[in-house]
Amino acid sequence: MSLNAVNPSTQNAAKGMKEKDIKAVSKRQTAIKVLVQIGLYLFLTVVAIAVIFPFYWMLISSVKTIDEYNLYNPTLWPTEFVWGNFREAFVGELHLGQLFGNTVLVGVVSTLLSLVVTVLSAYAFARLDFKGKNLLFGAMLATMMIPGELFTVTNYITVVNWLNWKNTFAALIVPFLVSVFYIYLLRQNFMQIPNELYLAAKVDGTSDLKYLWKVMIPLASPTLISITILKMMGAWNSYIWPKLVTSDLAHKLVTVGIREYGFIAANGVTNVPAQMAAVLLVTIPLLVVFILFRKYIMRGVSRSGIKG
Repeated sequence: MSLNAVNPSTQNAAKGMKEKDIKAVSKRQTAIKVLVQIGLYLFLTVVAIAVIFPFYWMLISSVKTIDEYNLYNPTLWPTEFVWGNFREAFVGELHLGQLFGNTVLVGVVSTLLSLVVTVLSAYAFARLDFKGKNLLFGAMLATMMIPGELFTVTNYITVVNWLNWKNTFAALIVPFLVSVFYIYLLRQNFMQIPNELYLAAKVDGTSDLKYLWKVMIPLASPTLISITILKMMGAWNSYIWPKLVTSDLAHKLVTVGIREYGFIAANGVTNVPAQMAAVLLVTIPLLVVFILFRKYIMRGVSRSGIKG
């Protein structure tokens, strides 16, 4: 028998120990993965509760009585459902119907006009060649570094003192028609469209506006949908500027009206449940829009890219 021969029983023992070590390592890795997943889901659950609870509190408060809402120990479920709070939001002192109409008007008009400005500007920066294009675009991007609140004073002086637009829809619409972020977003999307399409269209005698309408806008539709939704939501949620430039009911938006027109019950106590009902009615349209179109928002942002 050769001296180098290995005992078969020794080989089997070594092989068995190796398999046991592999199984032990595999079990430890599985246990660690399970613990990590449990910790991750616990963290996400806590965050979800923190985010959802204010909406839940608004929902249950909108159907409570005033006395139940003002209890020292708050209840997490109404003992009595008062659906009349929603009727009070419409027919009470809030004038919710008027505020809704003003908000929809400002939101739709400002969104449409902003889309026109954004599309034309993005197309010019993406496809047209003119002197100072890069310098102008860089200067516009630099304004994104400045907080929007810093422009409030100069905008107010311009709109109210110079143009005398206080208590007009023009003051609510015109100052925010141009969004550098939306122009940048759409420009990046336009620049991803192959330049060969533009050259082929020019060979066929297609004008720039026709090429924009027939080719670029359809290809960039996800981004345009995203911009439309975000702009409409921004107009719906705006508060500081409408509060500064409007003081009459005919031009107030719903965000300002809910804050300023209080609900006073017969005993002089603020009817917070009715206010919560009004806030819920204002919030529902935005939630529905986001739920229905969230995939377009994500798709539009992801397609903007970083080219250029």
